Amino acid sequence: MASNLQDIVIVGGGHNGLVAAAYLAQSGRSVTVLERLDHLGGAAVSAQAFEGIEARLSRYSYLVSLLPSTIIRDLGLEIRLERRRYSSYTPLPGTDHGLLVDNGDAAATRRSFESLGADFDAWQSFYERTAALARAVFPTVTEPLLRRSELRQMVGEADWTDFIERPIGEVIERNFDNDLVRGVVLTDALIGTFAPANDETLAANRCFLYHVIGGGTGDWDVPVGGMGAVTSALTSAARTAGATLVTGADVVSITPDGEVRYRLGTDELSVHAGTVLSNVAPQVLSQLLGDSGSLGLSGMLGEQIAPVEGAQVKVNLLLRRLPRLRDASLDPAAAFGGTFHINEGYEQLERAFRAASALNIPTPLPAEIYCHSLTDPSILSPELSASGAQTLTVFGLHTPHRLVTSHNAADLRQLLERAVIDSLNSVLAEPIEPLLLTDAAGRPCIETKTTYDLELALGLPGGNIFHAPLSWP
Repeated sequence: MASNLQDIVIVGGGHNGLVAAAYLAQSGRSVTVLERLDHLGGAAVSAQAFEGIEARLSRYSYLVSLLPSTIIRDLGLEIRLERRRYSSYTPLPGTDHGLLVDNGDAAATRRSFESLGADFDAWQSFYERTAALARAVFPTVTEPLLRRSELRQMVGEADWTDFIERPIGEVIERNFDNDLVRGVVLTDALIGTFAPANDETLAANRCFLYHVIGGGTGDWDVPVGGMGAVTSALTSAARTAGATLVTGADVVSITPDGEVRYRLGTDELSVHAGTVLSNVAPQVLSQLLGDSGSLGLSGMLGEQIAPVEGAQVKVNLLLRRLPRLRDASLDPAAAFGGTFHINEGYEQLERAFRAASALNIPTPLPAEIYCHSLTDPSILSPELSASGAQTLTVFGLHTPHRLVTSHNAADLRQLLERAVIDSLNSVLAEPIEPLLLTDAAGRPCIETKTTYDLELALGLPGGNIFHAPLSWP
């Protein structure tokens, strides 16, 4: 078995592994990255998802918020991020009204709140608090971990209690009366996280924090060129610094003395390193370390390695044009210019959680939509863009991986895709299906990725988009 010696071996070539590789190689270390797939970037990739259609979609992850500007500067990354004017649009189910949050027009946003009998001042006050939280917490993500008491002092007692000590549902219910507004706020706590609003484990709180602190503002920006452009920039930085990046390298074991064994095609190889970094899920790392390593890993994490699961379904669509809205006075480009919330009222989200807990697909399925091509048409060919075509990414909530145990994986994918389409159609003025473009084989341009698909394709246990349950930032 061939072997060599490196200062650093990084197992997994996702975006975090590439960042580490670039920094360490810049510092003069010899670095090798071993990636199981035939490409780098993990979930941060672009793909031509539909045969014969020149559209490169961000197949898995799709927006950027938690990439610190210091990393972009340090590594000289050529990445363009575009901010969206519109924060969100949320149709009120069963009506031709909705809530539009326009970051470029506070007066219009106030009128939208008032049309629903909702309190815009409460909204502003709440997000002033989360903005202060973001300014305090986000700079610490690239610094040595603070003590809990230190961060508590930085954040302030009231915000610490409401956002970190008590279930997130409590502060939402105390600040907002309107069910639709409550739901919009709660969604940030449920991305890939299966929990009720008043979750005593505080998993929803941890998810909420990650979604409101990004960049010190909480904004989620569009990567020009798609997520593949982010990975391309990271790959270039790592290679330029001297890192060796190996794809198709299936790591089979890691020993405590730093030997990493892997398969590359038909060859069995190994590399020794003074330090081995993991860019794979804790559960995967535990398996690579073996039984004795698993005990050590649990000790390092301060807890036992528990089964993990994701709780989302992602549907990518390519349309001839944006669909018409029930509110004919609103330009669809504004409604889809931010996050388009579907059936995500507060009580709807709670009912969906209870349904999925009973192993039923929620009806209606809560989901949210993002349209990359409105902000960045470069992911479409000039011909597609000129035709008015648009991409839609639908992210469905409360679809936990445990549903796979009660359905065949292929059947579940079809059922979830149908649930997403039905939920979307319920708030539109026209069905979405006739607007789908068709690929070279005449198939509708729709692609659905379940937790099972993520586990199979990306090695994410239970399809958990965070690799494992989130820890505090």
